[in-house]
Amino acid sequence: MIGIIDYGMGNLYSVSKALERLNYDYIISADPAELRKAKGLILPGVGAFKDAMEQLNQTKLTDFIKEEVEKGMPLLGICLGMQLLFEESDENGVTKGLELLKGRVERIPGITAEGQTYKVPHMGWNSLDFHQQSALLDGISTGHVYFVHSYYVKTNDQDVLLATSPYDVEVPAVVGKEHVFGTQFHPEKSSAIGMQMLQNYANFVEKRSPSYEQI
Repeated sequence: MIGIIDYGMGNLYSVSKALERLNYDYIISADPAELRKAKGLILPGVGAFKDAMEQLNQTKLTDFIKEEVEKGMPLLGICLGMQLLFEESDENGVTKGLELLKGRVERIPGITAEGQTYKVPHMGWNSLDFHQQSALLDGISTGHVYFVHSYYVKTNDQDVLLATSPYDVEVPAVVGKEHVFGTQFHPEKSSAIGMQMLQNYANFVEKRSPSYEQI
């Protein structure tokens, strides 16, 4: 079973429906005691980084997420949820994130080095460039996925970059380290490729349970 973390800022319906299509059991909860019954967690997110962290802090979910990840609980962040995995964001003032991965979140510039402007937010289908193998990417080697975001992750830790997407800046599209993963795009809205990633995550969760031993 996967626990979908409900902190008031996630697209719970689309994520839960995607898991239903995969015939995978899930719970939606803001209660750490309930979420601890899950074998893996999904952190969805829509909105502003600062607001999201305030909600996580107020509901005591920040400490819960960090503690469970430290124990080895698999975690998948989606869209804003992926950004929250990193150290900080400059959206609406500098705000500390979950600090599970190294990097910071900044606004997509919207202007090229030559001074030409381009659309922000980055919205619609875009291609993926794959950089390294991962359990999350099993059976996936090409394709397009669906993005909606105005901020992106900048990181010097190349080891966490599983796939990127070109949008003048190089957008980290899929990140991962050990049992922590994230997608900047919405896999539940990204057709067969996105569903394959969710299936891969569910498979990863099952392989690690119940003791969370490294695989």
